Amino acid sequence: MKGLLVDDDELYARTLQRSLARKGIETQIALDAPSALARAREFQPDFALVDLKLGSDSGLALIEPLRGIRTDMQILLVTGYASVATAVESIKRGADDYLPKPATVPTILRALGLEAPTTPVDDADAAEDTMTPLSRLEWEHIQQALAETEGNISAAARLLGMHRRSLQRKLAKRPGPERRWIDE
Repeated sequence: MKGLLVDDDELYARTLQRSLARKGIETQIALDAPSALARAREFQPDFALVDLKLGSDSGLALIEPLRGIRTDMQILLVTGYASVATAVESIKRGADDYLPKPATVPTILRALGLEAPTTPVDDADAAEDTMTPLSRLEWEHIQQALAETEGNISAAARLLGMHRRSLQRKLAKRPGPERRWIDE
């Protein structure tokens, strides 16, 4: 099985690529929409894992062209900004699944049908694989606000509706924004 990872966060994509390689899955990375389509034409992947936000582009716009390149390609849309509206829209446009980011390798493998679905005995493990802890969601939300304000802590704090010092304390608890959580 081979896949295409389409994500503008190169660190996340490379980490995921290494994790999938350990499972015997060959992948290529595309950091934007034009390179994703070019790689898909050359590589002819069995699946594509597409981020919803690709800089100024939308992963939703890639679903139809990717499906045109290979009709049997499984397309999984992943996003750190999950909502019912985008989930419905992605499925309407032809995505096979919609996963919250950071999607774990077991969750991706289950979505691709490469790993058996969990049984009721495994429900605790399944919840761990599919539920993103609140602290991670908060951290991702903070990072989104910082990105939108170009790193301006005061502006990000206003956008988040919190005091600047509170935001600074939260930022001091973790190393830089490059920290990601991907289970291997």
